[in-house]
Amino acid sequence: MNSQVDLHHTASDCPNCGAHVSGNFCHECGQETVLHPPSTREFLHEFVGHYVALEGKLLQTMKLLLLKPGQLSLEYMQGRRVRYIEPLRVYLTFSLIFFAVFKFMGEDHHIGGVKLDGAPVVKVDPQDKKKAASTHPPAATAAKPDEDESDDPPAMDKVRAELRKDEALQDVKKDLGKDNAGIVETIEKIASAAADDDGAKLKKVFFGSAPYAVFAMMPLFALYLKILYLGTGKRYGEHLLFALHTNAFAFLMLTLLLVIPSGVPWVGKLLGLWLTFYLPTAMRRVYGGSRKMTALRWIVLMFLHLLTLTVAISVTVGVGASH
Repeated sequence: MNSQVDLHHTASDCPNCGAHVSGNFCHECGQETVLHPPSTREFLHEFVGHYVALEGKLLQTMKLLLLKPGQLSLEYMQGRRVRYIEPLRVYLTFSLIFFAVFKFMGEDHHIGGVKLDGAPVVKVDPQDKKKAASTHPPAATAAKPDEDESDDPPAMDKVRAELRKDEALQDVKKDLGKDNAGIVETIEKIASAAADDDGAKLKKVFFGSAPYAVFAMMPLFALYLKILYLGTGKRYGEHLLFALHTNAFAFLMLTLLLVIPSGVPWVGKLLGLWLTFYLPTAMRRVYGGSRKMTALRWIVLMFLHLLTLTVAISVTVGVGASH
């Protein structure tokens, strides 16, 4: 083996694996045999080639992913893979971009021109609570819904709203009972995290755990497809491949819907329609079947996926907020 490699001439032994080589590449590991510190031009070429998809990988992948639902999955299933970006990389890229944009936008969230306003967190002084409770007890308020309260200061409305939240929490604690003390404690911690610092802790937990929870649902999404399409001969890995591609598309569309200005709602509506009909169209292209059966499978799939997704995110956020 060469004791010291001349970085500007062809090596007789591969500097990486030590195999005897002749030519510009090692036949064992594939590394170049002519090595030298890359110039700025070579470095940029390598960066663009690798991350922006050498030989049009990015363009080919995006073309099929956006315009031909299910075709990208079919290409992979039929063995045509080198020309496209790997499914897992596509999914991870678009999911991370979505959560990054969602977090960056802070409170200014809108989907297709429809603003998503969260309920404001009201911080109330304990003395105000006592005053509101004594002057406007919940029972009296419920008994006289038409009573004129226009003379009350606006702050008292917020106080009473806070009291109703406290009463709801107490009702939950009462329903769960002493046997579920651990669950009650977790709920109290989540409520406290939502109220502290305008929910900053809860938001931090959400953005830290939600991407992992969503990614963990991909195997379940593939399992649902496997059950819904029993007898088609498709392997579980093929269902997982389809799940990664279709969910990557969903994240891409949601990202676009987030960044589209609210002044052009018609663009958001078009993207929303395409997002809605993309999955059933892809399912029919990949798995076949009639339109009616595809629609039925799509409804069941979306119900199961949204249910498990909601549970997974709620559990991960709850566990994170309680620590």
